[in-house]
Amino acid sequence: MKAATANSRHAGQDRQASLISSAANLFAAKGFKGTTTKEIAKAAGVSEALVFKYFPTKRALYTAILAEKAPLSELLNAVEECARKRDDHRVFTLIAGYRIRPGADPTMLRLLLFSALEGHELADMFFGRQHRVFYDYLAGYIRTRIDEGAFRPIDPLLAARAFIGMVVHHRLLHEIFDVPLHCPHKEIVSTYVGLFVKGLQPSSTDKKRGLTRVR
Repeated sequence: MKAATANSRHAGQDRQASLISSAANLFAAKGFKGTTTKEIAKAAGVSEALVFKYFPTKRALYTAILAEKAPLSELLNAVEECARKRDDHRVFTLIAGYRIRPGADPTMLRLLLFSALEGHELADMFFGRQHRVFYDYLAGYIRTRIDEGAFRPIDPLLAARAFIGMVVHHRLLHEIFDVPLHCPHKEIVSTYVGLFVKGLQPSSTDKKRGLTRVR
């Protein structure tokens, strides 16, 4: 009895995962308005009724896609550990490396773009999980480093947005417009991080003028 129950549970989890994957791929290819539940069911090899059994509302399906496609807890834990050590380069390297990692699934970026362009309810959910979390965290870290005199006195939120914008633009070029990479991934990340962190650090003139802290 227990074995049968366990097998049934695993089968259900497999079907659910298949539905999430099929839905995400279709949404990323055709948009949310251009995808029907019938198409999702066909792609997953199940009936349309089964789609609604696992996901009674579209919002439940969207939430499941986010949970499946955007697990960020391990990354944020690693970033926080480096932040506690004030390892500036590592903090930015972890975030940039994650956002433009080789072989990254382009689905999330396409879903974000479709949701925004279609004015879809998912836009805020995706933006919050994929971008705002990085903006807010980086802005707080940059503010702390400004207060400690390690970074120049600039607007922390604008600086965070500039960094995320830089790496997201890289992804757009590569994943949406198919611009080929002309150097290795590590070199790309190192160059972006080096340029950005160097720009945050106070110059010798700033230090002489005492412009290393916000007053």
